[in-house]
Order: sequence, then C-alpha cells, then structure tokens
Amino acid sequence: MKSSNLLLSAVIVACTCLAWILLGTAISKRTFVSTAEMQREVAGVWGPALVQSHPDAFYFTPNAPAGRAAVLPSSTKVAVRLDSQPKRRGLLWHRTYEVDFSADYAFTNPTRIPQTLYLRFPLPADSAGLHGFVFQAGDETASATAAEDGIVTRAVVVPAGETVPLKVAYRTRGTDSWNYRFPDARRITGFDLRMRVNFADIDFPFGTGSPDERAQDDAGWNLAWVYPDVLSAPAIGMDMPKLLNAGPVAQRIVNFAPVSLLFFVTVLLIVAALKGIPLHPMHVFFVSAGFFSFHLLFAYLVDLMPPFASFGVATVVSLLLVAGYLRAVGGKLLFGVAVPAQVVYLALFSLSFFFDGLTGITLAVVSVLTLALLMILTARIDWREVFGGAGKAA
Repeated sequence: MKSSNLLLSAVIVACTCLAWILLGTAISKRTFVSTAEMQREVAGVWGPALVQSHPDAFYFTPNAPAGRAAVLPSSTKVAVRLDSQPKRRGLLWHRTYEVDFSADYAFTNPTRIPQTLYLRFPLPADSAGLHGFVFQAGDETASATAAEDGIVTRAVVVPAGETVPLKVAYRTRGTDSWNYRFPDARRITGFDLRMRVNFADIDFPFGTGSPDERAQDDAGWNLAWVYPDVLSAPAIGMDMPKLLNAGPVAQRIVNFAPVSLLFFVTVLLIVAALKGIPLHPMHVFFVSAGFFSFHLLFAYLVDLMPPFASFGVATVVSLLLVAGYLRAVGGKLLFGVAVPAQVVYLALFSLSFFFDGLTGITLAVVSVLTLALLMILTARIDWREVFGGAGKAA
C-alpha cells in the first residue's frame, strides 16, 4: 500500500472515531435523562435505601445528663427477609426489593425502684409505607404516642429489675440496600439478627460487619449476626445484587471501539500487504462502517431487547457486513482473516465490558498476542519495498 493510501486510511479511521464520540455522547445523554426521570419515579413508588435503627428507651432521673437515663435492649431477636425484585425503567435496572421485618426486644429496668420507661422505636426514613405495622409493648393498655420525628414512643411502667417485651413488625419496600444500625458506641448485648435473602450474589455495604453464620441453598442465603456482648457493634447491611445496565455498558463499549478497529485494520492491512492483495482507502472506509454498525445497532436495540440478545444480533449483522464484504474484495484469504479477527477484536473485546474487572486484562492479552502475531508475520518484510509502492498497491 502506498504511503498516501495509508495516510488516507488513518484519516478514515479517525473520522470513524469521531462518529463513535458522537454516538457515545448520545448514549450518555439518553442514559442521564433516563436515570434522572426514572430514579424519581422508582423512589416515589419503592422508597430509598432503607435504614432501620436500633431502638432504645429512657427514664427520667436527676442523676443523668439532661435528666434522662438511656436504656438499650437487654436482648434482641430480629428476623429479616429481603426479596430482590429489580424493576427496569428506560435503559436502567433499579435494585428494588421488599423487606419483611420482625423483631422482639426486651428492656430491663436497671434501677431498684419502679420506673416509667419510654420505649422508642425509630421508623425507616422516607419509606414507601409500613404495611401490617405492629408495635406491642408490655401492657396493651399502656399509653402511646404517634410517631414524632419518625420515632414511635410508648410509656410503660416497669417494676424494679423487671423486663418489658417490645414486639415490632412491618413490611415495606426500598431500593439499593437495607441497613440496621446501632446508636453511637454503646454496648450491645444479647443481639441476634437472622436474615433471609432470595438471591445468591450477596454483598455487604461499606462499614458493615460480616455475618457470623451463613448457609446457602438453591433459593438464596440464610445469614446471622450474633452480638452477645459487643462495644461499638458494627452496623448490619445488605446490598441488592448488581444488575447489568445496558446504557452504561453500551457507552463503555463505544468509548473503546477505536481500539478494536485499530487492531483489526492493522492486521488487515499487513496481511493484505504480505499477500499482495490491493486495498484502497475506500475498502477501509466500508470496513470501518461495518464496525460502526455493530455499536449503532447495539446502542438502540437495548431499548427493545435484553442486552445479550441485542449484543448477539449486532455482532451477527456486523460480521456479515465486514466479513462478507472482505470476501468479495479479497476472496477466501481475507475472509479467513476477517472472521476470527472480528470475533476477537470486536465481539470478545466488547463482551468483556459485561463483566466487571475483565476489560483491562482482555485488552492487555489481546494487545500482546496481536503484537506477537504481527512481529512473526512481518519479521522478514522489506518495509521500504512495501511503502515504496514496488508491490501491488491501489
């Protein structure tokens, strides 16, 4: 290939890269608009990430700061069931879930005289409504107040050294994660939380503790956190499973598309030069357009089809365009080069973006193998002859 044709081919690849930049910008805008609109909708229906705080109690005494002495539960048994029910809105999947919460607490009067304990249970903030809410403390005839500042309070007279039970239960919905937190650095005793989740991909939010017990079955996990006597007990939490969002994946694939095309065109031009097959910049133009068709189709098919199905359709179409065109241009030789090269540089490289952590190593391995292959193929080439136009060139 003449140096002028090689320069024109580079310009064509650069123009294709500009087209990818424009496509990536369009995908980014669509994803941003979808995210902004749908997150408000999902939050309105399903609520935010839920945080359930540990309850406490207090009684009035002149011997405590501000005249109130704090009391934490002497024993706690919590049962939580998290059912992941992801919902798709626009280009994004939202990690929505339902939670069934049930807890039995026991508060002990720490003094030698009867005390009126004010039991306080904080409700999850901004929840999507608490269904089947139960709040039973000791004598059902005891006085109670409605939630104030998100806290339900009930006053119970407890004899000296005696214990009053508190039962709380509700069902609600949330998104992204569920957490159970303890107040500041106080001592937690007799605590036992059992969690059941209906998914296999478990992950714990930053700042939370790992479960003391875990057992997996076909339907999910059974987890347990047991704190018999702990100071500064770590919070407990669960992130909902990560979901494949087509919009961000499509954008990342488009952003790295020039790398795929550069590898493919480099291999194609060198093999053509070695075999004396004349290639013109217009051939490079149509090959680049065939590559671009993959990303264009995938970016808009994901609105209508699952991501992997969209990927498969776009891959087949691009392979038919590029490999079929090169067969017409250079016969079986270029066809035999185009198919495996496109599968590696376009399909497999793009597929790595579906899996976290694989893109970097995929790019590194493909780069090194391509370099080795080209070094082997071109070790004995007289480049002065190739670029001087002595061979067959367009």
